Amino acid sequence: MIPTIKDVARKANVSTATVSRILNELPGYSEKTKEKVLKAIEELGYQPNAIARGLVSKRTKTLGVLFPNVSSIFASEILNGIEDTAHEQDHSVIVCNTDSNGVRTMKYLQVLNEKRVDGIIFTSEVLKKEYYDALVEMNIPIVLVSTASYRYPLPFVKVDDKHAAYSATEYLIKNGHKKIAMISGTKDDSIAGTPRVEGYIQALKDNNLSYENRRIVYGIDFGYKTGVMCMEELLKKAPDFTAVFAASDEIAIGALSVAYKEGIKVPDDLSIIGYDNLKVAEMSIPPLTTVAQPLYEMGKIATNMLFSMIKNGNTAESRIIQHRIVERQSVKNIQ
Repeated sequence: MIPTIKDVARKANVSTATVSRILNELPGYSEKTKEKVLKAIEELGYQPNAIARGLVSKRTKTLGVLFPNVSSIFASEILNGIEDTAHEQDHSVIVCNTDSNGVRTMKYLQVLNEKRVDGIIFTSEVLKKEYYDALVEMNIPIVLVSTASYRYPLPFVKVDDKHAAYSATEYLIKNGHKKIAMISGTKDDSIAGTPRVEGYIQALKDNNLSYENRRIVYGIDFGYKTGVMCMEELLKKAPDFTAVFAASDEIAIGALSVAYKEGIKVPDDLSIIGYDNLKVAEMSIPPLTTVAQPLYEMGKIATNMLFSMIKNGNTAESRIIQHRIVERQSVKNIQ
């Protein structure tokens, strides 16, 4: 049978109220009594119920994390940073896969509310009014990661996507490329779509290069299949480009595979730069030059911000995280 708090109290010869106070780090007992209770807990293998414990402490030592696509490599790197930091603070993480269109977001917010989580990390999705209203109703700390809301006053941790895309495009320009195509994710995606397209266009204009609509294509998401589909489209309608800026590493890998099938050598015939610096970028052939987002660190920073808000009841300042170009072997200098 699973041991209960009554079993612990009986073994330690104290009341269940005393056991509860010790578990929730409340005053009112001697050090000797605490040692007896902890020893009984260890010998019985008792695991306190987080929800029951939270009735006294008002905390369950659990955090909720919402991702639009938990299975993506992008999400896994952020999640690793979140989980490592949470476990260091003796907290558990409930991960919710909301779907790329957020169709399950409201349902999961209700679940997290019922689970009485101490705080929520909301990741890579547009913060709609209905989500914000539900979060406010929960009255717990929230931190946004890889997304931001200028309409609603919630702290965020993210890279400046427009600036990062500008840097990627300018890197290609500095390597002598003038005919630069772009493969974007979902059209009108205000989080990672539109800002990266704007950065690409701005870099071309600032370097006196013309922007051509035919050299930019949009996919269904930021995944491998989008890279394949869009690279095939580019080669049909605008085959005269010498370089491609891909709005994610997974898109870039898809573009690389099409280039290989078509006998296009990267970087000799075509240069490709990605975005994210996922582990897969190092494994591709050739290894992918990319814009690095420190995803693991972003997860850690966001979780530490959340813990500060939980502990102190304060608000946190938003953080813009620095990006950088990681040079590998997929871009050729053609000057």
